[in-house]
Amino acid sequence: MTAGPELTLDQLAGDAAVERLYRQVFAVLARESGAMISDVELLDVDEAILDAFADAGRDGLTVDQAVAACRPIDPGLIHRRFEVLRDYGAISKVVERPNERFHRAAFAPYVMLLFLRRLAEQGGQAELHQLLTLEHVSVTAPDAEPETGQTTISRLTRIFRHLGNELAILAAGSTAEQLGDHAQLLWGNKGLISQAEEVHTVVLTRWPQLDRECTALRIALAAYGDAVEKAAGRLIEQAGTTRALGLLSVEAWLSFARSASEDDLAGVLDTFVFDAPAPWFSPNLLTEAVESGRSATTVRQPPPRPEGATAPPPDDVRPADDATTLRETAERLLNDGDSVPVAAVLDGAGDWLAARRVLADLTAIHHHADLEYELTWSDGFRVDPERSPAWASDGTFRRTA
Repeated sequence: MTAGPELTLDQLAGDAAVERLYRQVFAVLARESGAMISDVELLDVDEAILDAFADAGRDGLTVDQAVAACRPIDPGLIHRRFEVLRDYGAISKVVERPNERFHRAAFAPYVMLLFLRRLAEQGGQAELHQLLTLEHVSVTAPDAEPETGQTTISRLTRIFRHLGNELAILAAGSTAEQLGDHAQLLWGNKGLISQAEEVHTVVLTRWPQLDRECTALRIALAAYGDAVEKAAGRLIEQAGTTRALGLLSVEAWLSFARSASEDDLAGVLDTFVFDAPAPWFSPNLLTEAVESGRSATTVRQPPPRPEGATAPPPDDVRPADDATTLRETAERLLNDGDSVPVAAVLDGAGDWLAARRVLADLTAIHHHADLEYELTWSDGFRVDPERSPAWASDGTFRRTA
């Protein structure tokens, strides 16, 4: 192998400046030296540290002052992130000397934080629009050269290839929910394609010799457009069949709400079923109902006794059976008939408290093994605000054979 040309001092200084700036920018992503952040809360810690430096002014901050300014964040976490930022050059000493305690912060890391926040909120569309605008200005400048157009076309080709590949993979192998969460660049894509085509037209008109590079950009734009159509089609189809309102972006639903007719808007909730509202009770009525309800008492069981003639257990430990009382209640409600609607029985109680007790008695009669009555329910449902209770399910209390 032959050694490359030796770099001059100016070239080495330029490379060192680029490396220093890269380290400052990506310091807000590093959890430790050589690693990347895995917890978004660490971004908040870095932002708090840089905000403290912004408020401190030109005097800078010591480590302890930064910890005090970032309360109530854990001091140990502030110390660790401070060291990482200092190792990457995002924070440096005000004066390079051994005993210097005050530090200053660079501007690049804070810009990177703002950039990351905006990317997380908008998905990078605004940055792409700005990039395309700058590229258009660059290629239309009077002093632009063919190398400028070639660089611009190559850069845009790689960008749209990345976008198209990502969307194609998402559309082919991801669920609709994952596609809706990660396909932020689906929406507003026509504007991106139009801007890229304008740049392509300018470059091809000014420098026809770049036809090969422009052809690659056209192919990348077509692939990106196809991937967008497939992914958007999956989202719309899935959202239309499942009524999953979260599969489409907020902008899509807002556009639908503004432009749809009244019938279309009413049809959105055709398949939704809402539960009937429960009756409202005041705290006093609830307390009274609980206190007046039938208290559940446990039956005292006698201890095991040896086999043989033994005296009967005393009356106070014999199991209580209210079959006679329940039978009388059942005959009174049936009123010499064989069946009666539950809604009619509840209406005859007068108010909800009495109806609740009657319903409890009907349930006890139904579950008693020695009584020949049963309580059955059907799918009907009655709603009448003038009655108490206002709503009741269709049921029948009847005598069995």
